[in-house]
Amino acid sequence: MAERCPFPVTFYLVLSRLAAPIYRLVHLIRCRRGKDDPERSGEKFGFASIARPSGPLVWLHAASVGETISVLPLIEALTADHQRVLLTTITRTAAEIAAKRLPDGAFHQYAPFDNQDYWDRFLDAWTPDLAIMVESEIWPACIESLRRRDCPLCLVNGRMSEGSFKNWSRLPKSAHHIFQGLDLALAQSSADARRLGTLGCRVVEEPGNLKFDAAPERPEAERIRDLSSMFEGRPVWLAALTHPGEEEIVLASHRALLAKNPDLLLMLVPRHPARAEEVFKAIEQIGLNAVRRSVGGRILPSTQVYLGDTLGEMSLFYEVADVAFLGGSFVEVGGHNPVEAASLGTAIITGPRVANARTVYKSLWQAGGALRVDKADALSDAVAGLMQDHAERNRQIEVAREIIENGRGALQRTLAFLQPYLPPSGAADTGGKGQ
Repeated sequence: MAERCPFPVTFYLVLSRLAAPIYRLVHLIRCRRGKDDPERSGEKFGFASIARPSGPLVWLHAASVGETISVLPLIEALTADHQRVLLTTITRTAAEIAAKRLPDGAFHQYAPFDNQDYWDRFLDAWTPDLAIMVESEIWPACIESLRRRDCPLCLVNGRMSEGSFKNWSRLPKSAHHIFQGLDLALAQSSADARRLGTLGCRVVEEPGNLKFDAAPERPEAERIRDLSSMFEGRPVWLAALTHPGEEEIVLASHRALLAKNPDLLLMLVPRHPARAEEVFKAIEQIGLNAVRRSVGGRILPSTQVYLGDTLGEMSLFYEVADVAFLGGSFVEVGGHNPVEAASLGTAIITGPRVANARTVYKSLWQAGGALRVDKADALSDAVAGLMQDHAERNRQIEVAREIIENGRGALQRTLAFLQPYLPPSGAADTGGKGQ
């Protein structure tokens, strides 16, 4: 006899169905803001925009850019073993990364909103043989739709923050019902494994963090030379992947730094390039001289801020910067993966709010491979210290690189745990990446 669905879960499922008009409105707003792709709107409601290939299919779902980059090595390993792979994401920026970096045999679609009607439509079209969620992508409607199908569900690189654990624990029967829908949970750390097991996951393993195995896409040497030549020997620091509320912190810090070093240049790279106009106006309002990369702006001696408002160039910015503040860490975003910055030789500074990659940051902080700044007004001193102390900066960079190298290996362990759930592989039709 099937386990009865707890009332809070049932209520959520009904409410998500009733919210269909709201989902349409949310999607329309996101399209107008450049966050969703209007030409692929159907995908957000479960309609496939490309044909399903014949044969077995592995479906991976990752939310955004960080999760997508972390599972690219896993996707590459699966396609190398002749598995066909469908990757779904939520954000447009993640879709653009997928379009550039997915291997042959893998293709991309947007994930629908968490509504059972949308998921049923999606699953009817794609009929995956294995579903894999990445990190913390636990969607009740999706899991309920998968329950009714002969399709195992696994969680890879699973994480469960203390805050999320407390929230789930407030409804223990509902949490147990939802997390029992996972056939296998592969956790990033022992703390994540313990929390996932407590919430109801039936089988929990701890292969490690896939983010250590995500090799950065190194830019061409010519692009590095072109950007470096624009600096003309000026000292440069980077504020990477910033969010609303953080640009003000970064710009105030840069003004303080300019008072002591007028030649200093800031490269400011918002997490979402669609916010470029808003950020550019904020720079002008504070009285700083800025140019935008997206419109071919040239760095002049009077330029104080270089706005990196392009997609797919984060590795280039890390390559040319000696010191980088990683955003999402002074606001309730949870931080961004530091592995790319560390691998490319940038000294890292972060704020304290990094729940999305806390195990990686904890290793870096404890070993001195990254500098944590708890208060926003201390950012300028942290940047100045690393810019001036070359020996300390180089030491921090080397420590971070060593930690990243020592942390690798989760990919092979993850593949070993997934093996019993994978469909028989065949010669995949690698006719392209699809959308």
